[in-house]
Amino acid sequence: MNRSASTRWGRASLALGAALASTVLCTTVSAAAPGGVGGVAGTGSVARTGGSVARTVGERGCPVVYFDLGETLVHTADDGSITYRSGAASYLRALREHHIRIGLITNVPPSWGTTDAERAARLKKEVDATWKGSEPFAWKDFGGRILTPRTEAERKPAPVLWQRARAEAGPCRLVFQAETTEEVKVAASLGYVPYQVGQPHWPAFLPVGLVRLLG
Repeated sequence: MNRSASTRWGRASLALGAALASTVLCTTVSAAAPGGVGGVAGTGSVARTGGSVARTVGERGCPVVYFDLGETLVHTADDGSITYRSGAASYLRALREHHIRIGLITNVPPSWGTTDAERAARLKKEVDATWKGSEPFAWKDFGGRILTPRTEAERKPAPVLWQRARAEAGPCRLVFQAETTEEVKVAASLGYVPYQVGQPHWPAFLPVGLVRLLG
């Protein structure tokens, strides 16, 4: 991976997070002001109907954070053992404590099953078989939100898995976090809030406070 390109994209991702926080806060303030202020997505409907910002945010107040798996949440060592990446376990706990739903969008062999559930079960078996560490991987936190390719053509960076996640999420805002520039860019092009993990001088993951502002 080109390090300078990755660093630039990481900075852009964090800047997007800051802009997101500013947008949400400005929406709240402007909606509270007499007459309201337009110009922010979703604010126009508040001004036209006389509704509150709580109604608009409530309609989209359900952020779902999707991750890649390998080298994003977990690391595979030279001996084949798998562990959490630094900070990943505590980050997942923080999301759970704030009742923020999470999911995986990850490539596995389509031959691992005929459904997402079957392929997810095989993925869990493969990871757990070589897992190293006292804290097991938090599979339960992901529920049924583990999306995997049904065919080779659906493998990332093809957009299909992100599109499927969006269809399942309905009006909820979506976040995607991964270590590769290409995947983060594809997610951003499909309307996700993107964040590239593992960038120097930036948080390991998109801060939970910013994710909460999405709701």
